[in-house]
Amino acid sequence: MRTEQSVKKLALAAAVAACSLNAHAGATVSFGEDKSISVGFGLRFSGSAVEDAATNNKNYSSDFSLDSARIFLGGSLNKYISGFFNTEKDGDTIKVLDAVVKFTIAPEFNVWVGRVLSPSDRANMAGAYYSLGGGYWQSVASRYGYNGGIFRGRDDGVVVWGQVADGKLSYALGVAEGHTFGIGALTQSQAKAAGTGSKDSFMYSGRLQYDFWDAEPGYYGTGNYLGSKDILAIAIAGRYQKNGVLTGDPVTPTPGAKGDYGSYNIDFLLEKQIKGYGGVSFEAAYYDYDTDNLIKSEEGKAYSAGAGYVFEQPVGWGKVQPFVRWQRFNADNDVNSKAYDVGVLYIIDGYNAQISATYRKFKSSGGLSTKVDQDSFTAAMQFQF
Repeated sequence: MRTEQSVKKLALAAAVAACSLNAHAGATVSFGEDKSISVGFGLRFSGSAVEDAATNNKNYSSDFSLDSARIFLGGSLNKYISGFFNTEKDGDTIKVLDAVVKFTIAPEFNVWVGRVLSPSDRANMAGAYYSLGGGYWQSVASRYGYNGGIFRGRDDGVVVWGQVADGKLSYALGVAEGHTFGIGALTQSQAKAAGTGSKDSFMYSGRLQYDFWDAEPGYYGTGNYLGSKDILAIAIAGRYQKNGVLTGDPVTPTPGAKGDYGSYNIDFLLEKQIKGYGGVSFEAAYYDYDTDNLIKSEEGKAYSAGAGYVFEQPVGWGKVQPFVRWQRFNADNDVNSKAYDVGVLYIIDGYNAQISATYRKFKSSGGLSTKVDQDSFTAAMQFQF
């Protein structure tokens, strides 16, 4: 009896992990016990007007953009082995986003192998499709998705993760190929071959999170639960790579300076359902980036915060969530960048169907850079099928 209960528990854990990753609609075809194939796709489309961004540098620009177009593929061999393969557009080409085999040993111990997003902050783990107000809004403060990696922060490697204490305590440890930061996204082997004197070192990463209220399932996180959960979570994450920062010219090659890359962050999320009224949410994060004093424009401290309120009563097809967001990056080259967002999200079907409107003010000043004070307005829609 105990063995049967354990097997059922494992099956449930595998299902929960799959659902947390693939919360989009999609279609699943079963062809045997615990064997299945799933397929889906998603897109984000926006229209924007940006101050002084027209070709004459004086008027607002007027642009439409297909920001994202993804194909989601998943499969399961049995209770313990499954996987997923996701793509994303890059300009007019399609690239591999994720390609992962998942070994679900137990809720406390899972192993993912392949091209995957390394453990990092909540904003990066949630990505463009599962964040407050929609889109990858923390492009100023959360820089994990841009510092190295193959594509959109992904890298080839292994992630071990699990949840203990009734799912309240989550851990994730990652070892990845690692890509240099500074002279280009080279693997350490490529950097060594280019004569940079770099060691062929892995990138190591980790994340530890505790949920005081509802437990959050899965590895890839969610930035906001749209009023559906009571969340009080705090986490710390970090990354380190020996000789992960290089300067010089990798083509010539002209050897330059080399140093270690390191970063860490602390992030916080609070969401509370208010019976009969809706749900309120608050989030905040702190970041510290270190490039061994080699690239001071990407070294420094960053901060972000956001708040939203979901009204319980639907309006037409869905619910309304007004939100505000703020972020700041104080780089060690004395350039300070800030962004303020005010917007409203129309939630038709969770993260499967949303429409948003956002006003942003972006400011940057200090150092030798040109002072920037720019307003923009963006209307976007997101669908996952």
